[in-house]
Amino acid sequence: MSHFSKIKTTLKDLTLLKKALTDLSVNWDTEVKQIRGYKDQTDFANLVISQNNHYDIGFSWNGFEYQLVADLQFWQQPWSVELFLDKVSQRYAYHSIVESTEKQGFKAIEEVSLEDSSIQLTLQRWRD
Repeated sequence: MSHFSKIKTTLKDLTLLKKALTDLSVNWDTEVKQIRGYKDQTDFANLVISQNNHYDIGFSWNGFEYQLVADLQFWQQPWSVELFLDKVSQRYAYHSIVESTEKQGFKAIEEVSLEDSSIQLTLQRWRD
């Protein structure tokens, strides 16, 4: 029986996911395709995050979204699973907004982190 848990997300773009993890100083690898779990079990992942305890976590495409795959018994990140996903989702949304607004001619000119951990982003677009 597998010890891996698969947690649904709303993350659909691997490039934005990579940017979000990089923002959070989480080292990831897309070359490694297997995460390691309890008793040498493995599972597929499109993106692997190695942990110091040799039990990896990862994100795998399920046909709709990238789901978090991990043996939660061996979770070794600075945040709980819920807070980790919240932080990744926030940075993912940030990059999604910046990318989509840049396509519309906007440029981010100011970013303020607020006390409630939200981000206030000011965008600007010049018209001719």
